[in-house]
Amino acid sequence: MRQRFRRKPDQVVSAVQLALDFDGFSYRKWGDTQRAVPGDWLVDNNSDVYTVAAETFPRTYREVSPGRWAKVGPVWAERATEPGSIATQEGRTHYEAGDWLVSNREDGEDAYAVSAGKFEKLYEPDPDV
Repeated sequence: MRQRFRRKPDQVVSAVQLALDFDGFSYRKWGDTQRAVPGDWLVDNNSDVYTVAAETFPRTYREVSPGRWAKVGPVWAERATEPGSIATQEGRTHYEAGDWLVSNREDGEDAYAVSAGKFEKLYEPDPDV
């Protein structure tokens, strides 16, 4: 069953929007090919570098200082009971049993997977529930 969480307040990222005229690019991460297009965001999350879709980033992050961003939107998450993969806006992410399946939307849309250790470092139960 999905539960509501929030990002811990001390967990900020560095990010820059790919506000360039280019054809996009692909890269390998999370066991599959990811894609970035103009307008997406390049995020450095404590040396874990990835892209976030243009429509998701401004809805879920707020700038706290130049180039530094805090995830402010709640997420809904549940532990995976077996290995698998999940479709994301950027590609597919493969996960193991015990990892967390996370969504930026209560209905389960805009989903991704996070390893158990990383999830526990980054997120906490949302006290506003």
